[in-house]
Amino acid sequence: MAQTADKFLLTRLSRAGFVAFLAITLLSALLGQPLMAAVAAAAAGIVISGRTFHPARAKRPWPLIQRLFFLVLTFLLLSGFVVGPWALTHWLYAIPLVAFSLFPPAAAMILALAVTILAMAGVWWATGLPDRHQMISAFLLTLLLSGLLVFLREYKSRQLAPLRRTDELTQAASREYLSADLHKEIQRSEREGTDMSVIMIGLDTHLSDNERDEDIRSILPRIGRYLHSQLRDFDTYYRVADLQFLVILPGIGTNNALDRAETIRAGLQTLLKSHGMRLTVSTGIAGLNIGDDADSLQQSAAHALRRAQQQGGNRTQVYSAWSQQNHGIAGQERPAS
Repeated sequence: MAQTADKFLLTRLSRAGFVAFLAITLLSALLGQPLMAAVAAAAAGIVISGRTFHPARAKRPWPLIQRLFFLVLTFLLLSGFVVGPWALTHWLYAIPLVAFSLFPPAAAMILALAVTILAMAGVWWATGLPDRHQMISAFLLTLLLSGLLVFLREYKSRQLAPLRRTDELTQAASREYLSADLHKEIQRSEREGTDMSVIMIGLDTHLSDNERDEDIRSILPRIGRYLHSQLRDFDTYYRVADLQFLVILPGIGTNNALDRAETIRAGLQTLLKSHGMRLTVSTGIAGLNIGDDADSLQQSAAHALRRAQQQGGNRTQVYSAWSQQNHGIAGQERPAS
């Protein structure tokens, strides 16, 4: 709920900022200040091409467009040292912080330092400006504060990473909790004498190299919601790799897990096809046997999934620890109803 509120607030703020920059653009154009209008238009372009303005902006080519708007904005602001007005150069204070929000930290640092050097050179050669020396110290202070904020953000992210219970993209449980949760379920199953199975689900990306990574990642939230809708309240699913999920099914034997896996696999296949993606899905199943622990059960399911993908994908594979044999069924596409 907190994440939803944050996203809602950021969307409202970004749209309000876009309206404000658009108003500045129109007002500057009417007052005969073309450079100011161009700067405000570039700032509006940065806002409208960002994912906070609309979630679809996270997909290509929007991140590239947003960075191009940033470079145009930077060039226009630096040109203010030459053609004026001088007040326009005060917008440069926001450049380091915006750079760190749009680029990786290393690239953002290089850009911020380059802009700093160019701004200092512009201030040095400017004449007739009584506060030009104060601007150098103010700009360096702004750069230092931006670096400090980025450091604190990265530090907080690393400190909180082990405490995140769910993956932000798919809402699946975090893999850091998988071994502990699976160990608890194994102990419960052995104590109560009930069955338990796990399903490893993976997208067969090697069969469709034409799909862009950005398109595949964009479908992951829908995959997470679909898995959530197909599981019982006491089932749990985890994102164990970039394109792989593991589902824990307490009280379900291998045969029932096979039916459940085929249902999930067919449903995901339909979901991918509805979004125009030519990807297939494979699943690997492992049932709890005597002597299994959390690691061995995960390895069995991963081995079954790997075997299914090696056989061409688009199938469900069951791992049997007793016979050390793999029994699988090829996935069949269901006819459209």
